[in-house]
Amino acid sequence: MKPRSSNDTTHAPPCGLAGPELNRREMVLGSAAAALAGGIALDADAAPATSASTPAYELPIRLQVNGQPVALVVDARTSLLDTLREDLALTGAKKGCDHGQCGACTVHLDGQRVASCLTLAAQADRRTVTTIEGIEGPGGALHPMQQAFIDHDALQCGYCTPGQIMAAIACVREGHAKTPEQIREYMSGNLCRCGAYVGIVGAIQQAAPLVRRA
Repeated sequence: MKPRSSNDTTHAPPCGLAGPELNRREMVLGSAAAALAGGIALDADAAPATSASTPAYELPIRLQVNGQPVALVVDARTSLLDTLREDLALTGAKKGCDHGQCGACTVHLDGQRVASCLTLAAQADRRTVTTIEGIEGPGGALHPMQQAFIDHDALQCGYCTPGQIMAAIACVREGHAKTPEQIREYMSGNLCRCGAYVGIVGAIQQAAPLVRRA
């Protein structure tokens, strides 16, 4: 499985519209403004309570995280990754590059995989977020993809594994797991610095029939 070139945007994760001339701070602030312009503001009945002393850059949001309703106030510039890790103590999604290039932070937003380090928390308002902590079966049973990763020894240090598994589930559901070559192409945004790519492909092939039926 070849790492995706930083110039290859064919299957790049949804990570904003910043061009090469913008730095990360400008991109995040611009994305926040775009999100606000798109109607992220909530009415009083839908939002957590705020006061007149609440800074203008803080936003009340509501979302479903792993099937549980969550209401909190976030900085408009905060990433979904930092909100999950710092505010909700869901540390499965990892902060790797923090630039949307490694895939370690992959989660599902309304069933679609996203790089949570480049997704604003405000963009998740009134939407459904699923992290690695939310895919277990009844009684804490492993998800078929988790079991397949174990069966195929598709991890070494394990740092990238939560993102790999979330991306792998999405890859199957998107219909992009029909051949090893297709799996490699559509998983190319998730890097494994330990080089466990052969095991990852094998795990996805094993779990694909079960994931499709789920």
